[in-house]
Amino acid sequence: MQQATGQSGLDRVVIAGAGQAGFQTALSLRDEGFKGHIDLIGDEPGLPYQRPPLSKAYLTGKIGHASLDLRPKEILDKLAINLVPDCRIARIDRTAHAVLTEAGVSYAYDHLVIATGTRNRPLPIPGHTLDGVCQLRTAADADLLRPRLSTLKHIVIIGAGFIGLEVAAVASSLGANVTVLEAAHRPMARALSEPMSAFFRAAHEKQGIHLAFGTTAVRIDGDEGRVRAVETADGKMFPADVLLIGIGVIPNTELAAEAGLAISNGIVVDEMLLTADPAISAIGDCASYPQIFANGEMMRIESVQNAADHGRCVAARLMGKAKPYRAVPWFWSDQGPLKLQMAGLSMPHDHAVLRGEPAASAFSVFCFRNGKLTGVESVNKPADHMIARRLIGAGTPLTPAEAADIAFDLKARAAAAPVEA
Repeated sequence: MQQATGQSGLDRVVIAGAGQAGFQTALSLRDEGFKGHIDLIGDEPGLPYQRPPLSKAYLTGKIGHASLDLRPKEILDKLAINLVPDCRIARIDRTAHAVLTEAGVSYAYDHLVIATGTRNRPLPIPGHTLDGVCQLRTAADADLLRPRLSTLKHIVIIGAGFIGLEVAAVASSLGANVTVLEAAHRPMARALSEPMSAFFRAAHEKQGIHLAFGTTAVRIDGDEGRVRAVETADGKMFPADVLLIGIGVIPNTELAAEAGLAISNGIVVDEMLLTADPAISAIGDCASYPQIFANGEMMRIESVQNAADHGRCVAARLMGKAKPYRAVPWFWSDQGPLKLQMAGLSMPHDHAVLRGEPAASAFSVFCFRNGKLTGVESVNKPADHMIARRLIGAGTPLTPAEAADIAFDLKARAAAAPVEA
């Protein structure tokens, strides 16, 4: 069977993974005019849903589960997207062009899209199975954590990344004593510049959150089967009614690896998001692809934007509109009253300048590498964020002096930037 490049010859698409990337692929295939059969196979029950609110509005109870759904079931039925929930794929048969589920059901494909996402990285230290030791990746995880937050006195969070700090802000607002343990020496160190890290450290500490850097947890102490404290490598004990582990994720690549596809910090794909098998694409958090905004370095990016844009890119290619993936990466994180938005890739950089007023919690950090703007981090400055996406996407020149000069018209510079067709 040859790789399908358009609707003719492409009758069945199987999507392994019903998260943001997989769902967007199905939706975009219909938007592009695909009339064939779509099987969207997910390992969670229920409808495809969005994950970002799990650590924010959903965790506080401001929104219910129905608000998480990406689309109501009626829309999936109308679009003839065959959702197969609560189903695990056991293996991919590349010769037969089919996937086999653990229940023994086979789904044939002309093209397979692997969108299996990631899973939380475990912390296998003594006591990790105690009641009250939590993680946050799925709606089921949030459903376990949410009722505990309203009554707990002490919560310890291991990991000062986006999820950890978002939950810390929520827990603190509910009156809990919050301690965040982080092995690195600043928050969100993998993704943010030092000035922005320092700002968020100060902001969280001002809210009464205790941040301990350069420290690791070595043991979880319990009482009658429940967590009661966390011990760190320096012998300190931190009381905990709940312990949240947020130390990153691992890409779900096992299916692809067992099928003989290349793996390197994700499923290896080319600039078209295609594996070495012309009948299989891989997208979203599980895919490692050449990132043009990092000089073609193979990267795996964990973001809603990346997942959704991957889905659109693959759907267009399958319908005969092939283009290399060129979307500017962007991210966001809501931590209490602070909205952090990031455009491009700040890390690594060799020069960073501030624009705006950190004291007013409204500023941006412009990051440069070899004199070129590579990333912009903004707090409560949505206009800067949108301008940055335009500048970075077009490769429009901007100097550090111009970025730092509040009188310089960034909007005009961005308006002059070409828009990709």
